[in-house]
Amino acid sequence: MFKKILIANRGDIAIRILRTCKEMGIKSVAVHSLIDESLMHVKLADESVCIGPNRSSESYLNISAILSAAELTNADAIHPGVGFLSENEKFAKMVSEHGMKFIGPDPKHLAQMGDKIVAKKTMADLGIPVVKGSDGEVKSAEEAKEIAKTSGYPVLFKAASGGGGKGMKVANSPEEIDNAFKMAKSEAKANFGDDSVYMERYLSHPRHIEIQIIADSFGNVVHLGERDCSIQRNHQKLFEESPSVALTPEKRQEIGEIVRNAVRNLGYVGVGTLEFLYENGEFFFMEMNTRLQVEHSVSEQITGIDIVKEQIRIASGEKLSIKQENIQFKGHAIEFRINAEHPETFVPSPGKIEELYFPGGNGVRIDSHIYRNYVIPPYYDSLIAKVIISAEDRDSCLAKARQALDELVIDGVYTTTDLHRKLVRNKDILAGDFDIHWLENNLRSL
Repeated sequence: MFKKILIANRGDIAIRILRTCKEMGIKSVAVHSLIDESLMHVKLADESVCIGPNRSSESYLNISAILSAAELTNADAIHPGVGFLSENEKFAKMVSEHGMKFIGPDPKHLAQMGDKIVAKKTMADLGIPVVKGSDGEVKSAEEAKEIAKTSGYPVLFKAASGGGGKGMKVANSPEEIDNAFKMAKSEAKANFGDDSVYMERYLSHPRHIEIQIIADSFGNVVHLGERDCSIQRNHQKLFEESPSVALTPEKRQEIGEIVRNAVRNLGYVGVGTLEFLYENGEFFFMEMNTRLQVEHSVSEQITGIDIVKEQIRIASGEKLSIKQENIQFKGHAIEFRINAEHPETFVPSPGKIEELYFPGGNGVRIDSHIYRNYVIPPYYDSLIAKVIISAEDRDSCLAKARQALDELVIDGVYTTTDLHRKLVRNKDILAGDFDIHWLENNLRSL
């Protein structure tokens, strides 16, 4: 087992990893930018190292600075957390070259799944269902029009190297393809430095369903059920729950086993999430996230499994401590992402937290790095807290969520708390009647 892990991240996920390290008796090293010196995980870690100025390009994305900090503190492993360098093939390789363990999958799988075109083809070859579309990169608008004759309209252009909704454009007819293709390539180039795009059939009313997996180096793979992440805006998740009301136990079992077999045959090692669109009883693969997910806590609540602990154990060369037949899914869990943003415009709201009160009680979990008088910087992601509610069933979970969200106080900045308070009282949400377009279509009425 590792003796010391450097946590190459910040915020709530850094504290999440640090807590598991302490529980496992592993020393921790926090790295931070200048402005993040007062972050909670920096105060709690056994050691801390400043790795650069405030901007992430000069600190949390600075590979040489992170590796230097790891060598300086004699860390034997680096946990990349979520975002930043967590899916960076170059970083993973360099960690290994410096004699340390990257707590994540093999660099070849980071590269394979990081290219959405390669990922889609790979998964299709492994028996994962995919939506109809191009076999690879679309080189021209004319080529796209030919493919659309088979796939049908509407179609969606997607950045090959992208994520987070960037480089995604819809065309409803041949006349719209030229402009959508041009805009998708331009946006992909601006955001990812790569203008390659591919195309697939655009589904009108799908759910966003993802399957959490954990795999060790001995060929053992388990899935922890699904998470329904359909409540989102601009392809950014806001509200995640498990289990999904859209799936029957039979469908859950079916997709879980398909995913397990594919991951095993891929030879993948570590934690990961396969994301699907789900419509009319069919799953369509979108992408695989080769890292810990923000919403991993939802799966932890319904299974009782510490995903981070399993991730660290696997990276150290140990076998999975759990078997699929022993995993029990109990109750219901929902995660609410509290962002420092205006609840209607979603404009980021950095600033000082003047008052803070987190709710508590049975079934209420708070993952957060903020505290009273903490100043939220303008340089990073706006996620400041996750409120995770669990109960014996969905109705009870929503009832408990209403109470918890009403108790939550974060003054001094705008947050998305008010939006969530409205969501847990909305008749469509209560009925489980929504898809990935629901929030954008109903935000004004909310």
